Amino acid sequence: MNTNRFSVNKQNADVDTGRRTFLKVAATGSAGLTLGISLSAGAQSRAVADTALEYNAFVSITPDNAVRIYIKHLEMGQGVYTGLATCVAEELDADWAQIVCEHAPVDTAKYANLLMGQQGTGGSTAMANSFMQLRRAGAAARAMLVAAAAQRWQVPADDIKVSQGIVSHASHSATFGELAIDAARQTPPANDNLKLKTPDQFQLIGSESTLRKDVGKHNGTAIYTQDVQLPGMLTAVVAHAPRFGARVRSFDATAALARKGVHQVFEIDTGVAVVADDYWSATKGRELLQIEWDETRAETRSSETLLQQYRSLVETGGTIAEQHGNAVTTLTNASDTMELVFEFPYLAHAQMEPVNCVAQVSGNSAELWYGCQSATGDQMAVAQLLGARPQDVKINTVFAGGGFGRRANPMADYVLEAVRIARQVPDTAVKLVWSREDDMQGGFYRPAYAHKLSAALDSQGNPTAFRARIAGQSIMAGTSMAAMMVSNGIDNTSVEGLTEFAYDVPERQVELHTTDVGIPVQWWRSVGNTHTAFSKEVFIDALARKADIDPIEYRLSLLGNNPRETAVLKLAAEKAGWGTRELPEGWGRGVAVHTSFGSTVAEIAEVSVQGNNFKVERVVAVIDCGIAVNPGVIRAQVEGAIAYGLSAALQDELTLTDGVVDQSNFHNYQVLRMNAMPIVETHILPSTNAPSGVGEPGTPPIAPAVANALADATGQRLTRLPLRLA
Repeated sequence: MNTNRFSVNKQNADVDTGRRTFLKVAATGSAGLTLGISLSAGAQSRAVADTALEYNAFVSITPDNAVRIYIKHLEMGQGVYTGLATCVAEELDADWAQIVCEHAPVDTAKYANLLMGQQGTGGSTAMANSFMQLRRAGAAARAMLVAAAAQRWQVPADDIKVSQGIVSHASHSATFGELAIDAARQTPPANDNLKLKTPDQFQLIGSESTLRKDVGKHNGTAIYTQDVQLPGMLTAVVAHAPRFGARVRSFDATAALARKGVHQVFEIDTGVAVVADDYWSATKGRELLQIEWDETRAETRSSETLLQQYRSLVETGGTIAEQHGNAVTTLTNASDTMELVFEFPYLAHAQMEPVNCVAQVSGNSAELWYGCQSATGDQMAVAQLLGARPQDVKINTVFAGGGFGRRANPMADYVLEAVRIARQVPDTAVKLVWSREDDMQGGFYRPAYAHKLSAALDSQGNPTAFRARIAGQSIMAGTSMAAMMVSNGIDNTSVEGLTEFAYDVPERQVELHTTDVGIPVQWWRSVGNTHTAFSKEVFIDALARKADIDPIEYRLSLLGNNPRETAVLKLAAEKAGWGTRELPEGWGRGVAVHTSFGSTVAEIAEVSVQGNNFKVERVVAVIDCGIAVNPGVIRAQVEGAIAYGLSAALQDELTLTDGVVDQSNFHNYQVLRMNAMPIVETHILPSTNAPSGVGEPGTPPIAPAVANALADATGQRLTRLPLRLA
């Protein structure tokens, strides 16, 4: 097995994976400085000559003056290379130009997501969990460089300055590279002894001029799974059943094997695999397969049938997820009430790069190359499949072309599929490729849901009681996360956003009907907030209109105990010109505010309407995400989140007919086109709080903001996604 190097068909893209090993500081001084910070509070790390450094390698400084930072989260376009490198470089006082980023190896003990307990990327947690950890890594490196300089120059360490990658004192100066070997011999400081900067001392954190470090995307040298090329590598595709739950009854591969370039055809758990010299040969071989499917256990219901069942379910009481007071009695006795029913379709992730993975199996060990989002989970799943130890499964992480949750599959579906195929072709690298059609029609989806929201109103139109009923599939049931995320039959991700209600309503009850459907589902960008924010914010807007109160004023009156939502709402109103800037005839304006992943976002949408057609013209967004490490990255993420949410609001809908997915590619699952993208203005609320989520919180408010704008322009209250006036 080739464990040291892999090559790709891109200029200057040869990567030495062996350089991620821990440093041994030899007497010859041939090594550089490798640093990390202990994950356990108060733990001290130490460096001893001729022994490995005993803590996690986040930072490596080599004599050529490169500062290499090992990023434990997958870079899939969200900017973690840049954000986490900024934290290190800030405390290290490095020159940004000398910073080089790489994905860290898979090692849960060293690179666990501190908020998850395992190595993985998701939940908008990268900056939230790594902010202090990476700053400490930079500060530790700086302290060791300073100690080395003080020893070399025989001067007090406190008198030494570090700036832009230069360590200096009076007439002495040295680059990081010149001090790296001596610094590696220093004892790393304990966490308690580190001197971190105060926000007023930041030079890189909060800077607008920080260039992104996920380089190569502009000139084609960035490395993705599809670029990986290994000696003798083969390509595989899989013929999956047209209906979920179906299995292979029999197949005839005679014609496929006769196709030039096809090497093997065999059955695996998920279908029939075709292994060939290249993707073209593999797909052509797949087209020639004759497969008879056993659909005894297949899901054969249509999506509309399921939604009809969900509509019936929300008319009945469900399992109580949250209860305050006696909302049911208050609703029963109220003289003034409002009820709305909401519907949400299945959604595909539709990431630009469909899932893929390169795997090579030798005995019961394996090596993989792909955009790995769930490192610990995938490593353990592969190890279990092979009967191996986790450390016998090596994962080389490369860039991913978007994820939105799809690559962090709790079943490790496509990863295990790649390993099952590679196991049949031992000691040979096999690249499994899913086409967009494969992923669209045989992947995992955001579940379909129905909601029914009810409120009792006082004489001023304020809600005195609120009840929400939700029907839909659990994304956690049957996964390793069920024990943590499902309690008393309640999947927290099904109800988040409606539980812990943002608005001040004294009596509340949230109920859930969890359905049993054979359609595979998993998290989708912003998870449960994708649907709960919509029903909550459209419902609140409807209550405001019914009370004849300005929608922002109505919200503010119910947010007295919520200063963060109050602040972003007020700033959004100011920046959008709410109440002060007149709109053209036929236009409408709508607002939504929502908190998710520790951050609060308010969005105001302006729409123009002509007949049954409308266009989103402008969106003003305000986000409170704590300290803004990279404002440019934050704005890009909010804009991307709005585009992603708009796509679902305006047109995305995955439907099934008799259990078969109707959509197959971007021609009939039309993600947002450039000409439909509105002008977006993003404002970051100044904050000194610790950083919180950025990648997902911008998605939930956009659909309700647009729906509320349409209600403002037309008087129609739309409660089904995607939004259609006719």
